[in-house]
Amino acid sequence: MEPSAREPLVRKTRSSYRTFTESASKRLDKEYLRSLHNKRLYLAVFAAVLGNFNFGFALVYPSPVIPALEADPSPALRLNQHTASWFGSVFTLGAAVGGLSAMLLNDRLGRKLSIMFSALPSAVGYALMAGAQGIGMLLLGRVLTGYAGGVTSASIPVYISEISHAGVRGMLGACPQLMAVLGSLVLYALGLVLDWRWLAVAGEVPVLTMIILLCFMPNSPRFLLSQGKDDEALGSLCWLRGKDTDYAREYEQIKDSVRKQSQRISCAEIKDPFIYKPILIAVGMRFLQQLSGVTCVLVYLQSIFKKTSVILKPEYDAALVGLVRLFSVVIAAVSMDKAGRKILLFVSAGVMLVSNLTMGLYIHFVPASQNGTIANKTLVSSANLPAEPTNYITLIPLLATMFFIMGYAMGWGPITWLLMSEILPLKARGVASGLCVVVSWLTAFTLTRFFLWVVEVFGLEVPFLFFAVICAGNILFTGCCVPETKGRSLEQIEAFFRTGRRSFMR
Repeated sequence: MEPSAREPLVRKTRSSYRTFTESASKRLDKEYLRSLHNKRLYLAVFAAVLGNFNFGFALVYPSPVIPALEADPSPALRLNQHTASWFGSVFTLGAAVGGLSAMLLNDRLGRKLSIMFSALPSAVGYALMAGAQGIGMLLLGRVLTGYAGGVTSASIPVYISEISHAGVRGMLGACPQLMAVLGSLVLYALGLVLDWRWLAVAGEVPVLTMIILLCFMPNSPRFLLSQGKDDEALGSLCWLRGKDTDYAREYEQIKDSVRKQSQRISCAEIKDPFIYKPILIAVGMRFLQQLSGVTCVLVYLQSIFKKTSVILKPEYDAALVGLVRLFSVVIAAVSMDKAGRKILLFVSAGVMLVSNLTMGLYIHFVPASQNGTIANKTLVSSANLPAEPTNYITLIPLLATMFFIMGYAMGWGPITWLLMSEILPLKARGVASGLCVVVSWLTAFTLTRFFLWVVEVFGLEVPFLFFAVICAGNILFTGCCVPETKGRSLEQIEAFFRTGRRSFMR
């Protein structure tokens, strides 16, 4: 094949400069994508994203459990404001440690084995919470499930991006967020009928299913090539694409890309814009994603609804929000490869901005006699107050929260994960994805740990107004820094950062 045929098409060229080779290459790419059999690819993705289902389940576990443990008859298990804030936030601290260890695991064990490894701490953590005799066992269980979530957060998006092809990567890239949302929704639904101990037992089911299915799935072809296992990589790609397809051509493209980045990243190379620019973009997106307040809202959802006294019971409100979140992620998954990443990020940040602003202004201006709240009580203490809304104006917090979650789930939720796996250079992908997860969950830990304290000292409106300001920053960051990756192969995306051609972003 001529060198010009292998050159990534990273920009639109003037018609006078188009060559027959370029047009032929595009035609071959389209024909190849149409010929692929995706059933096995979808099965591999499903097996992997069960880890995200488990992550979403474990993340919002405190939402129905905190109110139950506040009224627990056993003093050893009863939560107060201080212990409740630790129970809600320590999961994210474990996730940060998991993301840190994923830097090593991704490059040593590979993406698939890293995901399988996460099943061990997750299963032990659920067992500790199910049989907890004191707060210490509960906190340790939260740390372990958080650690497992941190490992899967760094490993699963990379695994999916490396086994997917350009035709479906956007849709499949939304699957981690989709399954995390589904896991949260199942937790909310089971919380209506199950005791908090049985909720922990239920968490074991997706963990065991995931590890069984992954035993039969292939490793990432790109990882295998980076380890010098060419035959295994070819077999993996054959299994994923189908024997009767022209997968050998894609294999050569991947092999060529891996060959250019065969060495491990060095300190000197970090100064290369090809390396540090995509890392800064990915880390910045994960930082802003958490600063928008989504983890605080999800972890303390029922408590927030109790404080604002919405017209429905908090547990039903939480399940309704989870359903809206699931619906929104499905929309994002379907439209991501059609509308593009950036437009969804703009819409997402705009909806979150309006929703947070509405929530903050409602809490600030609506008199306590109307919204059923007491000015500066903590969320935990308000859990013991009867939720008796006086009129339908209390629907505003529910609607604002629903739109906030909808906006997040349509863009800044799934696309942040997808872009992380798309734009990070191969030679730094394992380390950089772990760094993104560490930054993300350290930010989430700080917010969830001090959220209740801020509410007690300054009032519930202050966090939501702060989140609104961050969402405005998200819009600016998207416009200035985030490239459009719709329809581009990983090799083309890498070529953009290597050459710096701005026409790629148009």
